[in-house]
Amino acid sequence: MQVFRHIPDSLQPPCALAIGNFDGMHSGHQALINQLIQTAETLNLTAAVMTFEPHPREFFTPESAPARLCSLREKLEYFAKTGVERVYVCRFNRRFAKVTAEEFMQTILREALHAEAILVGEDFRFGAMRAGSVVDFVEKKFNLISLPQVSLANARVSSTRVRSALAAGNLQEAALLLGRPYSISGKVVHGAKRGRQLGFPTANVHMRHERPALTGVYAVKLDGLNAVANLGVRPTIAGVPKLSLEVHVLDFNADLYGKHVHVEFLHKIRDEMKFESLEALKAQIAADVVAARDFFNTVIPA
Repeated sequence: MQVFRHIPDSLQPPCALAIGNFDGMHSGHQALINQLIQTAETLNLTAAVMTFEPHPREFFTPESAPARLCSLREKLEYFAKTGVERVYVCRFNRRFAKVTAEEFMQTILREALHAEAILVGEDFRFGAMRAGSVVDFVEKKFNLISLPQVSLANARVSSTRVRSALAAGNLQEAALLLGRPYSISGKVVHGAKRGRQLGFPTANVHMRHERPALTGVYAVKLDGLNAVANLGVRPTIAGVPKLSLEVHVLDFNADLYGKHVHVEFLHKIRDEMKFESLEALKAQIAADVVAARDFFNTVIPA
């Protein structure tokens, strides 16, 4: 899969192009990508995706932008797995925000990317001031495939709904909306070794999410291994609060440093909390490990 961090100057092969933010890659996004692959095969076109970085709301209103569900790398990993051949990552900045709907369609989609089929959700908006809609694609004679919303339990599947489920600790609903357990991926980096000092060594996963959609202590899978994770700012530890994802893998002591891992969140054990002493923290971690073991033994028996 080829990834372009800008709109290329060279002539591109004719493509079927899916456009969107794709935050979370929930079942609605997956339906769009599946249709993209089918359309590209039927019309003998390159399967391509256009997405935006940062999310437009992070650019316009960073203080109130929604929590990220996935990083750019996580989106790219998903696209690669599904057979997408090209991804155009548009840098959303002041200049891009001023591109009119007409310029976006003619200069970028038609002339630069050679998009012969456009795939978007039915409520897709584009161009300066979000002035463009699917109606404009039709009027400009694009081969448009506009997918209706995907619903679950009589409500639309959306990134907002996934965020709400995660914030409420309802990982089962989030998994239904996503079609898989919610996960965060990242590289295992060296930390302060405090977990090891407390008797519970952890893999410190580098976070690309500055404001994750969930925090707390969870029973998780790290690349298929049973584990317990703390995602938060470690309020008991003195110093400047810093977001971290620390994962203690049960019955495991191999070296994970430098590896890129995937952490799947399966069950919330508790909220993050501050303890009066490290001994109290140690006792609670031990209880968290027991709770995680109980979850795996009960819900996912060996």
